Amino acid sequence: MKLQFYYPRWGSENINWEQFCQKVKQAGYDGIEAPMPESLEEQKIILKALKNNDLKLIGQYYQSFEKDFEEHKINYAKELHILASAQPEKINAQTGKDYFSFEQNAELFAIANRISSVTGIPICHETHRNKALFAAHIAYDFLQKLPDLKITADFSHWCNVAESLLEDQEEALALACEKVEHLHSRVGHSQSAQVIDPRLPEFKTELDAHLKWWDAIVKDYQDTKKEVLTITTEFGPAPYMVHLPFTNMPIASQWDINVHMMQLLKERYSK
Repeated sequence: MKLQFYYPRWGSENINWEQFCQKVKQAGYDGIEAPMPESLEEQKIILKALKNNDLKLIGQYYQSFEKDFEEHKINYAKELHILASAQPEKINAQTGKDYFSFEQNAELFAIANRISSVTGIPICHETHRNKALFAAHIAYDFLQKLPDLKITADFSHWCNVAESLLEDQEEALALACEKVEHLHSRVGHSQSAQVIDPRLPEFKTELDAHLKWWDAIVKDYQDTKKEVLTITTEFGPAPYMVHLPFTNMPIASQWDINVHMMQLLKERYSK
């Protein structure tokens, strides 16, 4: 099994694409995870910077804003087609809404499956707050009823939603770890989807819990002889990153934390 590491565009939007890609490549990443604009000119800039720096792309869909389900479906399909046109390794989709019915969210998953079949691009669905898979027990129901569903595992959100480290939801986590197509290696806790800094000793319990889940994902990949596990080190900027009042100064470095997470996981899983 091979690991590929991706850096999020989220938090670095003020850096031009060429400089951003150079920085990511020099840090030892294999690619970036990012949304794709509708503008063809903007797409060319992104794809050129990726090619210049020999970086791969994971497309990111997050624009699930529409309350009306019919409008939502139309825009969902449009955005996935835009992402697929860039020929990414895969697409990470923040699919659906927590207030849509099971049937509505299942219809969105079916749309993604059809687009994936036509384009050949795998689409995985993020375990994200406010989306279809917003909580462990909800995702468990989907994964049992839709056995082909593939997820982006970001269990930090589930910790925040459940206000716990999910000690009483082992069955949901075990099944989720078998359905992972992509991983976001962010560490959450009971009050937030992001600890201040995973290097701090006061967050060792939270880090250890997430490492246990990630170990299970890696073991499943090894046992089933899957070839590549993609990981985005997705610690984010404000409001995920705590800022000081009035000055808006972050109290930790998003870049340093993400690079640390990449190095930690490379070392842990190279053994």
